[in-house]
Amino acid sequence: MLKPFSDKVSGLAPSAIREILKFTADPEVISFAAGNPAPEAFPVETISKLSAEIFANEPINALQYSVTEGYMPLRKWLESDLRSKNMFSDGDMVIVTAGAQQAIEVTAKILCNEGDVILCEDPSFIGSLNAFRSYGVKLVGVPTDGDGMLPEALEAALKANPTAKFIYTIPNFQNPTGNTASLERRKACLELAKKYSVYILEDNPYGDLRFAGEPVPSYKQLDDEGYVFYAGTFSKVLAPGLRVGYLCGVGEVVQKAVVGLQTSTVHTNIWAQMLAYKFVTTVDFGEHLKRLQGIYLKKYTRMKNALEKFMPDCVSYSKPEGGLFIWATIPEKYDMNAFCTEAVHKKVAVVPGNAFLADENGVSHSFRLNYSTPTDEQIDRGCEILGRCAEEFFK
Repeated sequence: MLKPFSDKVSGLAPSAIREILKFTADPEVISFAAGNPAPEAFPVETISKLSAEIFANEPINALQYSVTEGYMPLRKWLESDLRSKNMFSDGDMVIVTAGAQQAIEVTAKILCNEGDVILCEDPSFIGSLNAFRSYGVKLVGVPTDGDGMLPEALEAALKANPTAKFIYTIPNFQNPTGNTASLERRKACLELAKKYSVYILEDNPYGDLRFAGEPVPSYKQLDDEGYVFYAGTFSKVLAPGLRVGYLCGVGEVVQKAVVGLQTSTVHTNIWAQMLAYKFVTTVDFGEHLKRLQGIYLKKYTRMKNALEKFMPDCVSYSKPEGGLFIWATIPEKYDMNAFCTEAVHKKVAVVPGNAFLADENGVSHSFRLNYSTPTDEQIDRGCEILGRCAEEFFK
């Protein structure tokens, strides 16, 4: 019999989140499983107006082939913005990608051979984990707590894997936990990266969605020796359908990423890049971000209050200061996957925690909740149903 698939993809399973989302095709199911921005966060009228201006004044530029590195005015704006935040050094380069997902994927593409090791937070974003797996790498999970990666665990992993290619981290309002790495942890992990000569890939899709607490300097801001590559995106602050993200880091490495992109996408959608540029240069971006932060504070507070009202005391939760997610943990004596299955049968969808583990056979006692996508009424009703389900399940 012919073997239909390459070794690189034959072991890949469908995204657990995407599989769970199939249940949400049922209009009666309340989904806490997605990771989409709130529908009310999209600046639809402004996007429509700016898009019309582009096609009225620069239609051919928006529709023609362009350079792989990205739309030059947007790249210049990104460089200036990053430099103003002490996140762009002489010798750095920024390129535009199809969302942060492509920035993450192409980093693995240019740095990793099959069998190489990538160290990542455990748990971590399933989209990135699957991108890494597609290159045949070995994922080594580093345990975390509410303050981020445990430095002692990271050092143990670095000692056990001295040829690891990079450390992948989502330090702000992490997906799936919602936790933010403390400044002390960031400094400690960066020092370990330098000590063991390994890159850090910092993924920051949610950083601008802080609605409480104080900002923490990024790894890129703390790095003065070129160890950190930074993946950013407009997906959570403008619109994910535009697919506009970026990668910033040492120029000689990022330039190789340009070659990597040329073999797949040629370049990111130019109209979308032009739109993103017009948005950040003609709209009060700071006020726009404040509006988004207000939306997510309201939604998070609603879900937090509903969970506290309806869920049994034995379930604990993360307390994010921004982003889109809450990480809930049930007592270890119960089967988390069975609980999630029971919940979806009662018409509430959540994502089981083992979907986010580096070890696909690992055991988790947590599940992820999203508060950005459901309506206020769905949050209230879904948490009530989830609470009743938990009361019955934990008897």
